[in-house]
Amino acid sequence: MGEHDHDQDDVAEPARPPLSAARAREMTAGLREAMDDVRRSVAMLAARVRDAHAARVWVPLGHGSWESYCAAEFGISHAQAYRLLDVARSLTAIHDAVTAGTETSRTRDTDPAAAAALDYGLSQRALIAVSGRTDDIAELIARRLTTLAHSGLHALDEPTVRAVVRQAVRDVRTAPPPPPADADPTVAALRRVVDELAASSYAIGELMLEVAPAYLSDADAVDVLALLCEEIGEPLEHGLVARRYAISGDRRALHGTVL
Repeated sequence: MGEHDHDQDDVAEPARPPLSAARAREMTAGLREAMDDVRRSVAMLAARVRDAHAARVWVPLGHGSWESYCAAEFGISHAQAYRLLDVARSLTAIHDAVTAGTETSRTRDTDPAAAAALDYGLSQRALIAVSGRTDDIAELIARRLTTLAHSGLHALDEPTVRAVVRQAVRDVRTAPPPPPADADPTVAALRRVVDELAASSYAIGELMLEVAPAYLSDADAVDVLALLCEEIGEPLEHGLVARRYAISGDRRALHGTVL
């Protein structure tokens, strides 16, 4: 039986006919639509979880808490449910800021969270990371959209608004916590240097992720990133560390190398 299985492994797959450019573009459009559907579904789920939590839906159903409700009704942990709440909170704040800043909703959906996820393509990881700073996100987006509108240099079309939102999320996500008011000037100066190094490393990490996406392990990413690191004059070890920092957002990833 082993020989038979081995022989089957050695059988070459039948050659496929060449793919035409038109068919390749059709398949790409299908993939793009599927990705949009996934973002829309995740955001709609998050918004409904938010509404259910706000309504304390577990009480009339006889559950003792939000955690027990999620476990009994859906078989998910309370951590998963709260992550969805974080995503919904961030998406709603972003959509409200964009709607106020552009004076109209540009999206196809009436649900704010679903529309925001579909338009801006923000990852759940990024949205969770900034969920505790939604006021900062909203204020930054509104200010930048107002500045652009008054400058007259850029039309507030979808690509421009999308870029503003993504940059605002990135800026808030990587912004260091404010230093204590009574910090020593020398310590404050050192803190600024460290913050600048961390911000630079995060930018490099995002560049690394463009070439070696987060689903690749470090071992698989090495071959892909070696040439890029050589071209930009960055040690490969630093490139891998920066990539881990961009994935996790945890500055401890830089300890012992960049910091």
